[in-house]
Amino acid sequence: MQESSAAASATRSRAVQFESFGGPELLKVNDVPAPQAGAGQIRVRVTAAGLNPMDWFMTSDADTAARFGLSLPCGFGTDYAGVVDQVGEGISGFAVGDRVFGGAMSRAVADYVVVEEAGTIAMGGSAHHTPDGLDDRTAAVLTIAGCTAAAALAVVDPGPGDALLVGGAGGGVGVFAVQLGGLAGARVIGTGSASSADALRALGAEPVTYGDGLVDRVRALAPEGVTAAIDLFGTDTVQAARDLGVPNARITTIAAQVDGITPANGANAAPGAIEEIARLVAEGRLRVPIAASFPVDQIRHAVELQSGRHMHGKVVIDP
Repeated sequence: MQESSAAASATRSRAVQFESFGGPELLKVNDVPAPQAGAGQIRVRVTAAGLNPMDWFMTSDADTAARFGLSLPCGFGTDYAGVVDQVGEGISGFAVGDRVFGGAMSRAVADYVVVEEAGTIAMGGSAHHTPDGLDDRTAAVLTIAGCTAAAALAVVDPGPGDALLVGGAGGGVGVFAVQLGGLAGARVIGTGSASSADALRALGAEPVTYGDGLVDRVRALAPEGVTAAIDLFGTDTVQAARDLGVPNARITTIAAQVDGITPANGANAAPGAIEEIARLVAEGRLRVPIAASFPVDQIRHAVELQSGRHMHGKVVIDP
């Protein structure tokens, strides 16, 4: 097994964990044995971790955690970026010193994370090479939101001539969905609060406030109609899209199941989708706003802030 000299001395590490499932007040920064890379695995020294709504949803109670295969003591966070510092037997695609980013379900907010070279986010963890020009903090917020947005866009397949309605456009997934829709050539209309209007315009969307009267406001903004829709929050945008004449085949959701609508799941993103997103960010063609960053000992405050869903951008933890 290859390892750096610093890695050789790393027998203990810090990890954010739940000792019982519940709210952010139960999160602790614990001293734990440093994980070691086995055959087919790499260990990453985490330099930044990104937060997503799924992180606190999965661990909100024991029943929900069990649905995701989580047990106590349980780590926290999924998105990460860092540097490979240990390589197990049989690894061919990574070497010590490589910069990487990826996902490791509910264990990313830690000093080290071990992932499978050929794994997935939910099964063994995933890793991708970080392209030159992409900093670790930004790389650390790409995987979950980027894969989810890519999967949603693949369902509705927007292109030139389309008007795409994105519900919840100001959230973490919306940041990607809005810009990817625009890069595909579509006109993008994004729903959000009145306070998010400038942020949505900066991403290339035409803002419209959500809530009662949404259909009328969209009709006023786009009298020629909309042709596709993505609901990133619940079902209100689905209903509005149907009222606007969008066929079910061009509507998708990520947080709700609706009869007749094909849901999108980041786990089903096309191979190479996240690498393409990372490349677009590195080239400056896709912006990823970082709303706030916190040291690991302020994890509770960071999760409380992120779970309030009023952030215009992503939240990063610096382990």
